[in-house]
Amino acid sequence: MSELKTSSRTLTGRIVSDKMDKTVTVLIERRVKHPVYGKILTKSTKIKAHDEDNGARTGDLVTIAECRPVSKDKAWKLVNIDERAVAE
Repeated sequence: MSELKTSSRTLTGRIVSDKMDKTVTVLIERRVKHPVYGKILTKSTKIKAHDEDNGARTGDLVTIAECRPVSKDKAWKLVNIDERAVAE
């Protein structure tokens, strides 16, 4: 029996918190048009993602992918660090 490989959803966002162990909080921003007035609005969502090796830091631009639930709030995993934050 062949195994089916389904493509998981991926999102790109900026890390706003890395204080937890093996977990980062990623801010996902999207621009949507208001259904009646047509104004472009910026909506945001914070998602907790699993970072196995604690490599990501606050301010990094990352790609996360949907996965099976790791904990109560965590069902996303860190796939790639696209851009490092400027160290100050």
